[in-house]
Amino acid sequence: MKKVDIGSDYIKLDQFLKLADIVMSGGEAKLLIMSEEIKVNGEVATQRGKKLRSGDIVEYMNKEFQVSKEVFICI
Repeated sequence: MKKVDIGSDYIKLDQFLKLADIVMSGGEAKLLIMSEEIKVNGEVATQRGKKLRSGDIVEYMNKEFQVSKEVFICI
């Protein structure tokens, strides 16, 4: 499983697919989601704007990508 760090509390599914290098563009993400090839936490995802949060698992072609929130600690 590959962890993909995000810098905020959530990220939309189409943006995550680009960040994880699953797709190269938003249009490609839209087509992939519409084809029902993406699963989020074991369920087929059909919403481009679905909010993903830390700990969520995205599956594509038998590969898993975990959403991970970066935590910065200032000393």
